[in-house]
Amino acid sequence: MATDALRSLWAEPRPANAPDRRPREWALIAALICWSLLEVVLRQDLAPRPLLLLAVLAVLGPLLWRRTHPLVAVAVSFGTLTIVDIVRILTGSQGALPNSISATLILAYALFRWGSGREAASGLGAILLWLALTNVADTTSLADSVAAYGFFLFAAVLGAAIRYHTKILIRDIDQAKAREREQLARELHDTVAHHVSGIAIQAQAGRAIAASQPERALETLAIIEDAATRTLTELRAIVGVLRATQDTEFAPQPGVAEVEQLATDGQTRPRVEVTLSGEFDDLSPAVEAAIYRLAQESITNARRHARHATQVTVAVTGDADQVRLTIDDDGSAAGGRAPGGYGLVGMRERASLLGGTFHAGPAAERGWRVEAVLPRTGTPR
Repeated sequence: MATDALRSLWAEPRPANAPDRRPREWALIAALICWSLLEVVLRQDLAPRPLLLLAVLAVLGPLLWRRTHPLVAVAVSFGTLTIVDIVRILTGSQGALPNSISATLILAYALFRWGSGREAASGLGAILLWLALTNVADTTSLADSVAAYGFFLFAAVLGAAIRYHTKILIRDIDQAKAREREQLARELHDTVAHHVSGIAIQAQAGRAIAASQPERALETLAIIEDAATRTLTELRAIVGVLRATQDTEFAPQPGVAEVEQLATDGQTRPRVEVTLSGEFDDLSPAVEAAIYRLAQESITNARRHARHATQVTVAVTGDADQVRLTIDDDGSAAGGRAPGGYGLVGMRERASLLGGTFHAGPAAERGWRVEAVLPRTGTPR
C-alpha cells in the first residue's frame, strides 16, 4: 500500500496551465533587492561581498521561472547557495548571509505547487542538503536548526496542499459541467425520440390510407416532412453533447410556457413573479427546456441563499433572434453566493452549449441577478 502511494506520488505530472511571469513578479524582485541593499548598508556581520552577491543572485534570478521550471529554479538557487556555504566552510569566512535569502521559501512552495512528483522529490533533496551545510557554515542552536527545517517543510506542504485543493476544485467543476451536458443531452434525446415516434405513427397512418384516400396521404407526408425537419435540427444540436446511459421518458421537456408555473402566491417567501413577453413561437425545444431549467435553478438558489429576500422576479423576453432570461431577487448581497458555485457552473455550461451567454452576480442596488441570453435556434458552439 505504502509502496503504491509513493509510486503514485513519484509519477504525479505537473499541473496544467502554470501561469507565466506577471508584473507583480518584478515588484517582488524589486522588494528583495531593496531588502538586500538595506541589510548590506545596516548590518556589519555579513559575509564578504562576493559571497553576498552570489547568494542574492541565487535567490532573485530563479524566482522568475519558479512556476514554469520549478526544479531548474530550485537547482540553480540551492545549488549556488550550497557552493557558497562550501566556500565559507573551507575558507573559514566569517559573517552570515543576508536574511533576504529566506525568500527561497517561495521556491520550496513553488516546487511542490507546480512541479511533478519526480521534480518535487529531487528538489527536496537539494533543499535538505543545503540546510545541512548552512547549519555547519553558520553555527546555530538545535532549536534554530529545527525551525529552519520546519519552515521549509511547511512551505513544501503548503504548496502541495494548495496544489491538491486546486486539483479537486477543477475536478468538481468538470463534473458539474459534465452533469449539465448529460442533462442537456438527455433532454435533447427525449425531444428527438418524441418527434421520431410521431413520424412513425404518421407514416403508419399514411400507409393505411394511401390506396383509398391519396389526398390525405399527401397531407400526412407533409406532416412527416415537417417533423423530420425538426428532428434533424435537434440532432444537429445534440452533436458534441455527451450523454450517459440512463433511462429516458421519451416525452417533451418543459418549456417557456411552464416557466409561468414557477410563480407563487404571496403566502410563500420569497414570492416568485413571472413575466413573459415577446414571441416564443418556433423556439428550439432545447432552448425552451434551457429557459425553464435556468429559471428553476435560479429560483432554487434564491430560496437557499438570498438572505431576507421577499421577492424573486423572473422575466423572459423573446426577440427576433434570441431569448433573454433575467432573474432578480431583493435579498442581501452578502448571501453566501459566489460566481464560481457549481450550480452556476452548470447553468453557464448549459447556456454555452446552446451558443448563448450567462452572467450571475450582485445587482446594482440590492440582491442578486442572473441573466442568460440564448439564440432561438440553440446552435451549440
